[in-house]
Amino acid sequence: MKKFNFRKVLDGLTASSPGGSSGGGSGAGGGSVHPAGTAGAAGTPRDEIQETLTSDYFQICKTVRHGFPYLPTALAFDPVQKILAIGTRTGAIRILGRPGVDCYCQHESGAAVLQLQFLINEGALVSACADDALHLWNLRQKRPAILHSLKFNRERITYCHLPFQSKWLYVGTERGNTHIVNIESFILSGYVIMWNKAIELSTKTHPGPVVHLSDSPRDEGKLLIGYENGTIVFWDLRSKRADLRAYYDEAIHSVAWHHEGKQFMCSHSDGSLTLWNLKSPNRPFQTTIPHGKMQRDGKKPESCKPILKVEYKTCKNSEPFVIFSGGLSYDKACRRPSLTIMHGKAITVLEMDHPIVDFLTLCETPYPNEFQEPYAVVVLLEKDLIVVDLTQSNFPIFENPYPIDIHESPVTCTEYFADCPPDLIPVLYSVGAKHKKQGYSNKEWPISGGAWNLGAQTYPEIIITGHADGSVKFWDASAITLQMLYKFKTSKVFEKQKQGEGKATAEIVEEDPFAVQMMYWCPESRIFCVAGVSAYVVVYRFSKHEVNTEIASLEVRLQYEVEDIITPEPEIIPPFPDASSQLPSLKSLSGSTNTVACEGTMKDSIPCLSVKTRPVRMPPGYQADLVIQLVWVDGEPPQQITSLAINSAYGLVAFGNCNGLAVVDFMQKTVLLSMGTLDLYGSSDPYQRQPRSPRKSKQFAADNFCMRGLSNFYPDLTKRIRTSYQIKGSRKLSLPTDLKTDLDHVNGHCTSPTSQSCSSGKRLSSADVSKANRRGPGRPPFRKAQSAACMEISLPVTTEENRENSFSRSRSSSVSSIDRDSKEAITALYFMESFARKNDSAVSPCLWVGTGLGMVLILSLNLPAGDDLRQSEPVMVSPSGTVLTLKGAVLTFACLDCTGTLTHPPYEVWRDLHSADDGEKTRKRKLVMHSPSSSQDMGDHQFAVICSEKQAKVFSLPSQTCLYVHNITETSFLLRADVVTLCNSVCLACFCANGHIMTLSLPSLRPLLDINYLPVTDMRIARTFCFTNEGQALYLSSPTEIQRLTYSQEMCDNLQDMLGDLFTPVETPEAQNRGFLKGLFGGSGQAFDREELFGEATAGKASRSLAQHIPGSGGIEGVRGAAGGVIGDLTRARIALDERGQKLGELDERTASMMASAEAFSKHAHEVMLKYKDKKWYQF
Repeated sequence: MKKFNFRKVLDGLTASSPGGSSGGGSGAGGGSVHPAGTAGAAGTPRDEIQETLTSDYFQICKTVRHGFPYLPTALAFDPVQKILAIGTRTGAIRILGRPGVDCYCQHESGAAVLQLQFLINEGALVSACADDALHLWNLRQKRPAILHSLKFNRERITYCHLPFQSKWLYVGTERGNTHIVNIESFILSGYVIMWNKAIELSTKTHPGPVVHLSDSPRDEGKLLIGYENGTIVFWDLRSKRADLRAYYDEAIHSVAWHHEGKQFMCSHSDGSLTLWNLKSPNRPFQTTIPHGKMQRDGKKPESCKPILKVEYKTCKNSEPFVIFSGGLSYDKACRRPSLTIMHGKAITVLEMDHPIVDFLTLCETPYPNEFQEPYAVVVLLEKDLIVVDLTQSNFPIFENPYPIDIHESPVTCTEYFADCPPDLIPVLYSVGAKHKKQGYSNKEWPISGGAWNLGAQTYPEIIITGHADGSVKFWDASAITLQMLYKFKTSKVFEKQKQGEGKATAEIVEEDPFAVQMMYWCPESRIFCVAGVSAYVVVYRFSKHEVNTEIASLEVRLQYEVEDIITPEPEIIPPFPDASSQLPSLKSLSGSTNTVACEGTMKDSIPCLSVKTRPVRMPPGYQADLVIQLVWVDGEPPQQITSLAINSAYGLVAFGNCNGLAVVDFMQKTVLLSMGTLDLYGSSDPYQRQPRSPRKSKQFAADNFCMRGLSNFYPDLTKRIRTSYQIKGSRKLSLPTDLKTDLDHVNGHCTSPTSQSCSSGKRLSSADVSKANRRGPGRPPFRKAQSAACMEISLPVTTEENRENSFSRSRSSSVSSIDRDSKEAITALYFMESFARKNDSAVSPCLWVGTGLGMVLILSLNLPAGDDLRQSEPVMVSPSGTVLTLKGAVLTFACLDCTGTLTHPPYEVWRDLHSADDGEKTRKRKLVMHSPSSSQDMGDHQFAVICSEKQAKVFSLPSQTCLYVHNITETSFLLRADVVTLCNSVCLACFCANGHIMTLSLPSLRPLLDINYLPVTDMRIARTFCFTNEGQALYLSSPTEIQRLTYSQEMCDNLQDMLGDLFTPVETPEAQNRGFLKGLFGGSGQAFDREELFGEATAGKASRSLAQHIPGSGGIEGVRGAAGGVIGDLTRARIALDERGQKLGELDERTASMMASAEAFSKHAHEVMLKYKDKKWYQF
């Protein structure tokens, strides 16, 4: 095992400039910049740290995909194996069995799947795609692979049909021809049914594409061909001619047989169903328009919408079922898509929430010539999958065990927690089970095929999804499955907006004002925090008991704008690359000019949403403890929250946006700090911004004080500060008298009744209006909340110009760049026990703050000592004076102790504040401090890991020396970075916008993995990608699906054992005994030999130019999926044994046939001998 030492290197050797080591912490950070792709060491000698992780521990591999298949197009079911397949417009196939059996495969071409056909009980599936290719998938391995492909060159595939227990696939084309493919060899037969041979010679028009193919249940030698224009041909495969033809004047959409093979039903484009008898094909003997209104004069009922599909299923002891989709009357335009079930005289219409893509009736038998006995209908909708129970008269639906409702409301953010406390999953499930819907079918889920076991992975995993409607869902993600645990709605703390009120209120989001933007969860203390798109933060506590209580709320002014400067007017820098298209709408969105024109008053000190003031019933689970809302300031709307952190041990929540930072004590329900980012620096501002002039247009009362920048406190670091606020429903905290200042800073750091009354009702001057409309780079206008698929990324990233300028220019920027640099978003926050200053001898509570310009500030937190004092004495927040720098916006923080072990922030052990047990309520807070209390145990230093969108740095504390720096990317930027544990060690995992996934060792920042995995094709991936412990990660691969992956070699090796088996050995049910008379009179007397008819010997070879055979990778894919380790060897051995067994079986068959022929020869020889035994030679 390699050991890496912290070596003593002279600071001057690694400094990028002679003054690189000056200027406190910022110099250390800026002084050890190395070329891209290298890690460097600088600083003081340290104890030897043994790093156990090497590149052998890492490998990227997709594990499983959860959710509803995006843009579904096709459906198939194997009635013996009881597995379901769904094809999509993106060329994906999802195969579902019992819960836990869920497989995703993808066509390389990405062409839409037109149709799917199972080889029933054979462990294989045929897919027909929009690029006119047929594929045969092998399902007898855990990761299905293509065995054969057949690409049609001159014709377009429109319909496929594979008879039960047949190896010949019928393929209909757009030209109206029918081809036949051998499933085993995937070679086209020379037997073709040409459209001009199928229709009558007298017909002058082309019949259109083939829309249906099926063999007669009564006689396999007869094929029913349906053409789009209404022509039906009953083709005799043996004699190669049409037995009968039928015509209807409406287009055909689908055809279904009666099981006896004497009748069939067609669905048409006018909403009609026609029933045909083979004995009288001239016209249908029954025509109905199920949803058509009868005309008074006895004419044909009026036409309806097309019936897209019909199924005709018979029962032994009841009337047949006729099930169809569509066919509703045109005058009911507002009616939802529906499935109609006709059973005898009863007609039931099941209305759906989404358009119907396809449906299938599940029957007891796979044989088409027996009573079908349907028991369920699987309905594939555009955004849902439901199964209807046909055995009960009210047709209830089955409770769906799959996690296909992830997208019930569009997902806007995700969080992933592996190896979380084991008691959380049962607790969340118990509170979630109380909210489950009732009225489901009491029967078991009918799609029950495949096999699945837990595998070796035992640690609990939880995925949390935030949604556009404000809902939050907790999912049990253990052992690569996904099951819903618990759901709650954050919107319930707010009043509902009445229709038409939106424009008159302070709403800044047209739709989805409750969309969840960020989430922060402490699993140990069970405290949950959510930031919404309408600039609010809600703190939740977990309780097992229902409670009726009022919701505490605070309002925070957090606005920052550059004052007048004697300098040429700076250019407006678009906040986003596409800002040119948004600029016209800025005025209406900002609510400044419009408000002045329409209402005569300017919006000020009002939040975007209204919190409920009456007591609210909160069911067991997560209950709102505090709502914090940012308010409008001088007609400017509050900006979206860009960072969020909470700590249960400290009782604090911090959040920031592009204007500044707010820190709130959620135990005392008070605001501790709210200031612009520039004011956090004070005299330590590395950009040396010039002082700003007071605004002349605003006059305030003399007794109104506001907070100046923190420069007052940097000379004397022992002083603590408290800000002054006017807070709804809480006492006013006032500043010490020596901190009262003049009217210099009025940007909403503190407010008083006088300041509010003075600023309201005042008309804006034209200069103020233009200033209100001018936005800096980090202040995008509010837009309507959208799903993660199209919502702009709340990346901690300023504009491209800022990204380049932040480190290319000198520290003493010119005054003209002040406007550009002033909007410095808070992009990362982290509470931890740390050394806040260089001369600290022990760790203390700190808040680390990272900004969009790569600056890192440390705020000291002075907490009351005792538990009793914590509820009454104020918490002090003060700057430490420490400023560190990185290149690019800061993304994440972490802390390692002197041994290189990850130090977790302290937390409070969960207690139920609403418990009926008084002891539970009154018992003291139990805090868990991960770092030892004495500095001797702790060691004399710790390591701070900081990662920005461009580079990672490791600082030694308290010396604040930059020990290691690694420039991760020069041309791109990171979207996500997390410090995670793997194999009892720790590393930094990064996801880059160019698609690379990288891991770096800690603390030495050695590159361990760098794979170009996934180009960021849309914002959804960027917004939802997250890493977690034990080598796991996830992202939203489509608006409806979560893709999980692993970057752990160990999990890649064990993946085959964790995946479910799609194919399990099941006996095919025996066909019913048809009886002597039925066999004699019910069907054709002679057996139908397809091999003889379609084989090369009889039918000849098909034209080579018609279709091209492409061999697939087949079983090799299974080996690749399990490559590496013992599993790979076992898989290869298993495949080799299968092949050997197959060859041995063939050898047995050959031996048996040779023995049979030998016996026949012996018998004939014996007969010849007996014949000539007694004859003399002259008698021959």
